Amino acid sequence: MNRAVKAAMAEAGETAESLAAQIGVDPKTAARWVSHGRIPQTRHRAQVAAILRKDVVELWPDVLKPREPAWFRPWADIERETAGLRWFESAVIPGLLQTEAYARAVLASSPLLTDAESHVGMRLRRQVAVFDRPHPPLTVFVIDEAALRRGDPEVLGAQLDHMVAMAQRPNVMVHVVPLRAGLHPGQAGPFIIATTREGEEVGYLDDQSAGRITNDVAPLWAVWDTVRSVALPRDQTIDLLKARAWMT
Repeated sequence: MNRAVKAAMAEAGETAESLAAQIGVDPKTAARWVSHGRIPQTRHRAQVAAILRKDVVELWPDVLKPREPAWFRPWADIERETAGLRWFESAVIPGLLQTEAYARAVLASSPLLTDAESHVGMRLRRQVAVFDRPHPPLTVFVIDEAALRRGDPEVLGAQLDHMVAMAQRPNVMVHVVPLRAGLHPGQAGPFIIATTREGEEVGYLDDQSAGRITNDVAPLWAVWDTVRSVALPRDQTIDLLKARAWMT
């Protein structure tokens, strides 16, 4: 909840309906600015602030914080609104499951990032936006076992503990593809399939320089079905993460 917006609306005698009528948006959209703490689109912020007789930064201080890279922003918006995520990773732990230390190590290893520390903060804020919302989405992660073996053992230990805790949440499912599964089509690269609240499906693909959104999710579903079928069940995955046999 955005308490600053709620207080300003009460002080100005405004409601979600009255704001929506003046700005030209759906009342449900205006209500989310309070109940879910959503930040209005750029063209609406100044209008809302003027109606409530406040500065934009008083109502939404986060607008001054560094944001995701421009090429990633559309996907971050989808991620914050999604009803479901299916994520496959072959080389590293998925970003939404990373601890701060692990994220820092992964991002610092990239020669393409000039300010890895700010990206760490962005990644952690993405996790909050997905997992700590009032009604978090169903998230299913399939991770190749190779990703669990890569990195500093001290950092990995805490990372695996975090994954065990996350995997026990009712809306989070983590599955590991064991090395014994052999070669599989997921080795071509990581991907994500998001299901929107309207039931639409959108895919995301990453590469060395940027990522891209695709509406052609049929090929991704074919790979997903395969990697999911050779992955360990949820309980066996948790047991594997707890055992860490490869780290002893």
